[in-house]
Amino acid sequence: MALKWYKVAEAGELPAGQVMTALAGVTAVCLIHTADHGFTALDNRCPHQGGPLGEGQIDGRWLICPWHGYEYDPQTGGPPEGYGDHATPYPLEVRPDGLYVQVDEPEHEPTVSDQMVQVMTDWGVDTVFGMVGHSNLGFADALRRAEEDGRLRYFGVRHEGAASFAATAYGKLTGRPAACFAIAGPGSTNLLTGLWDARMDRVPVLALSGQVDTQVIGPGAFQEVDLYAAFDAVRTWGQTVLTNKNASNLMALAVKHAIVEQGVAHLILPNEVQEAPALPTFPVTPKHGRISTVEITPPEAELNEAIDLIKAAQRPSIIVGHGARYHRAEIIAFAEKIDAAVITTFKGKGLIADHHPLGCGVLGRSGTPVGSSMMGRSDLLIVLGASFSNHTGISLKKKTIQVDIDRMTLGKFHPVTVPLWGEIGATLKLLSERLDAVERPQVKDDIAKRWAYWRAEKEKHVGHLDAKGRMHPALVFKHLSALVPEDAVICVDVGNNTYSFGRFFECSGDQDVLMSGYLGSIGFSFPAALGAWAAVGANRKIVSVSGDGGFGQYLADFTTAVKYGMPICHVLLNNDELGKISKEQRAGRFQVWQTSLHNPNFAEYANLCGGCGFRVTNPAELVPALEAGLKADGPAIVEILTDPKQT
Repeated sequence: MALKWYKVAEAGELPAGQVMTALAGVTAVCLIHTADHGFTALDNRCPHQGGPLGEGQIDGRWLICPWHGYEYDPQTGGPPEGYGDHATPYPLEVRPDGLYVQVDEPEHEPTVSDQMVQVMTDWGVDTVFGMVGHSNLGFADALRRAEEDGRLRYFGVRHEGAASFAATAYGKLTGRPAACFAIAGPGSTNLLTGLWDARMDRVPVLALSGQVDTQVIGPGAFQEVDLYAAFDAVRTWGQTVLTNKNASNLMALAVKHAIVEQGVAHLILPNEVQEAPALPTFPVTPKHGRISTVEITPPEAELNEAIDLIKAAQRPSIIVGHGARYHRAEIIAFAEKIDAAVITTFKGKGLIADHHPLGCGVLGRSGTPVGSSMMGRSDLLIVLGASFSNHTGISLKKKTIQVDIDRMTLGKFHPVTVPLWGEIGATLKLLSERLDAVERPQVKDDIAKRWAYWRAEKEKHVGHLDAKGRMHPALVFKHLSALVPEDAVICVDVGNNTYSFGRFFECSGDQDVLMSGYLGSIGFSFPAALGAWAAVGANRKIVSVSGDGGFGQYLADFTTAVKYGMPICHVLLNNDELGKISKEQRAGRFQVWQTSLHNPNFAEYANLCGGCGFRVTNPAELVPALEAGLKADGPAIVEILTDPKQT
């Protein structure tokens, strides 16, 4: 402890008969100005239950706490006769340049939160998205110290759902967990949608929840939610931290489960535990020795069976899903060796260039005729990191080799000819070493002809305008394909805009496309772009694409991008409607009902937030607006008026 004087206010700031809160270093004090005694100062924390005395009032001779009406003498902090709570007074001096208060400046003593954050950063979690609040302040303070030390970055968002989507996107792009952080009760329950996206798409995320004091858990305290029960279905592992004795190992286990299980690990942090003293010496919990390699390879017999099938095939095709995202180079090298068509699921879009001689684009409802027709002409499917979802429609009538590191995914819903349990990159390396190169010129000719047909079909749509002059999405994605940098990260949403992206946008082969896959959550794209920027934004352009319905769910977090200087270009297809739902209502012979939207001018909204906004109302404005949005120094919205009936 060291006594220090701090200037806390100008003398004229506080009229007689009033109180205010001020900071003396890191200590909050209640400044008081009474007619009888002039200026005095008390500790701002009411000793009864911590209420902010500086938000109270003077009533006669007493300072009244705003929470429960407790009374304190403005000079001494003493209570009325018969009461035991006593507010701490601080020395105050009125000097020529203002009011000064003397406080004890405590030296920081490490807390349980410091102990846990040390483990978290040692294990490689260096990015946190969240909201600071009253039930996570102790842990937040430890995060602040770690950020000041350069051990992590913290991004404060406007809604906890954006925090969990951002963390999920970070994990999808990098394969490493980021953390999302919230208070007890509603803050933590707001995380759940993004965490369900992580669970369903097998993504590593660390979720950190503040909690009310343990002594009031159960009877029904303010903002008390049984978080262990609330997160039970979404997490792969979770625990409540109660003591410094196991806090370090619980954090290590949480990060390990997120990485190994590729899912959500959840820690609950009661208020008083966050601020409790740490162990005198932090336990050593190294990552080395606790995470094994993933480069496992299939058994020899099954590998030989797969090799025999590939050798016998005349027209093998490779189908690539999200699970193969980190093995792009190995997949293309393998495909070129055996001259096999490469088709992706929608979640795998972009893992091979659409202009590569063997690239066939996306298969399924969000895809093109190229992929589906090439699959139909194949006599063997080599499926890498895909799960045979109904949306994709991988044929069940073909001989199939399926490679995946998750044994449950192999033949999960139906038998496959050869299930290969192994890491995709290591398995492809073995296959390539034991297979001779094969040339199949007819395959490349077929792919080229089918792309020529599909590109001609797409061109038929680009000039379409509806009765209000709104554009076809084909025009938007034709120009976006040409303008987006070849190594960009593109975050897409849910709805007609996303179907159009799948069909009409052509990828370079070095781009990454992120989406809410199995959950299919509207609103994903812009929060995901925050996470993608945190992961790679210093080196790659981040683009997000959504409709007006999706962006409306998290549009407040555009200000987050402004705050942190994230030059994200958000391409917003505005049709004033939940167009996909209208389409489904018409297809189901329902009346179109409650799908219209009342929107602001989103370009003006971007400008009001401190970003850049560009509005496109006719085709001539499209390319200049996209170019400007992509080159903007800060976050930008390119709002494009599109036809709601077109996908």
